[in-house]
Amino acid sequence: MNAIVMIKDGRRDFDFLHGDWRVAHRLLKRRGAHCEEWLEFEGTSHNHPVMGGLCNVEEADMPARQSQGVAFRTFDIARRTWSIYWVSSIDGLMGEPVHGRFTDGEGVFYGVDLDDGRPVRVIFIWDEITASSARSSQAFSYDDGVSWETNWVMRFTRAVP
Repeated sequence: MNAIVMIKDGRRDFDFLHGDWRVAHRLLKRRGAHCEEWLEFEGTSHNHPVMGGLCNVEEADMPARQSQGVAFRTFDIARRTWSIYWVSSIDGLMGEPVHGRFTDGEGVFYGVDLDDGRPVRVIFIWDEITASSARSSQAFSYDDGVSWETNWVMRFTRAVP
C-alpha cells in the first residue's frame, strides 16, 4: 500500500497563490523622495507550480503601466527558505532575489538591490492570506535597515472563471 507523505518543511507555502488573480496595485509615485502620492491601477496574475511545487512561476500583467513581469520562486530544501526573482518587461533583466520564509502565515523576504543606482535593502511581505485573497508589499531602506519606506502594495483577489 502506497501512502502519501505530506512534507511540511515550507515547500508548500506558496500553494495558496496557484491560479488566476485580479490585482489592485498601489505604487508610490517616487521612491526615496518622501513622496506621499500613490498611483493606483489594476492588473492580473497567473501562478502555477513547477517541479511538483518546489518552484512556481507568476506571470503578472499591468496594462495601465504597459508592462508585464515574471516572478520565479524557488525553494531551498536544505535551508527551508524561498528565493524570489523578478523580471520586468521594462528592462528584461532578472533582479536581485529576496530570500525568506513563512512563519505563522506571513512570508517575510529580505534582499539587497539598487534603486536608480542607489543601494537599498528590500523587504517583501506576503500576509492577509485567505483562500480568495492575499496581500503583498515591498519596502526599501536607504539607510541600511534603520527606516523603511513601503513603495508597492498589491491586493490579490482570486479571479472567478
